[in-house]
Amino acid sequence: MQSKQITIIDHPVVARDMTILRNKNTRTAEFRMAMGRIATILAYFALKDLPLRQIEIETPITNASGFEIDTNIFIIPILRAGLSLVNPLLEFLPDAGVGHLGMYRDETTHEPVDYYSNIPKGISEGIVLLVDPMLATGGSADDAIKFLKDRGAKQIRFISLISAPEGLKRITQKYPDVSIITAAVDEQLNDDAYIVPGLGDAGDRYFGTN
Repeated sequence: MQSKQITIIDHPVVARDMTILRNKNTRTAEFRMAMGRIATILAYFALKDLPLRQIEIETPITNASGFEIDTNIFIIPILRAGLSLVNPLLEFLPDAGVGHLGMYRDETTHEPVDYYSNIPKGISEGIVLLVDPMLATGGSADDAIKFLKDRGAKQIRFISLISAPEGLKRITQKYPDVSIITAAVDEQLNDDAYIVPGLGDAGDRYFGTN
């Protein structure tokens, strides 16, 4: 799927780590480390156009010009699986604000159900990184984007490890101003709305509850 909204990361480390994530025999510790490495690379590409402001500093030798990031950044994971991406992103962006959106998937309708939210103030003035390892039907992402827009968010970037064509189509058509940064676009969804070939339930595998 080609779209200016979608950035698919083509990188040797990502290819190696995606293989680790997909392998059903990967142990929890290895799964967590691979996910963290990919999350850092995704953050790099998601924020490569950040605005900067110039500042003056003193080095141990002399005065010099430097830069600071000229906007606020907020990381909003969709619970529970989105939590797996937060720490790697905070290592990349230690000053970012963090909020939480709690949703679960109804096993019958495959649609998201909201159960919790805690969003930092100021999201209307900064860049929001909405994160969830899997973009499947797009239902949770759709619900989360609408929730954030209703609260004033103007710059939303969605970060996922794996995306399905169905979810990408839903989000790009409904929210043309939201960019999507993903490590892989898989074949399709199965009858249970799981991504194929995918990696199973990302939250269960990351938290060791599978």
